Amino acid sequence: MLDQKLKKRAIHRAKIIAGQLRGLMQAIEKEQYCIELLNQSLSIQRSLKSLDTLLLQNHLKTHVRHQMQHKGEDEQAITELLKIYTLSNK
Repeated sequence: MLDQKLKKRAIHRAKIIAGQLRGLMQAIEKEQYCIELLNQSLSIQRSLKSLDTLLLQNHLKTHVRHQMQHKGEDEQAITELLKIYTLSNK
């Protein structure tokens, strides 16, 4: 379950990212200068990382907190967080 404030912020950021991606596709179609395309792509990646932070914040506040308080679910929380950590460092 998403915290409603975080949900609103996450949807807003996702819409911004969608707009950035549309802009990048248009720039590619127009064959803009490669460095400009890379700058736009890197900007999208930074925006995605920001969205990831919001989603992780929600997960820690809700699901992980619940899992750590219930015996037997703590291992699942640890496994999930390690998986996310590994994926984010590749």
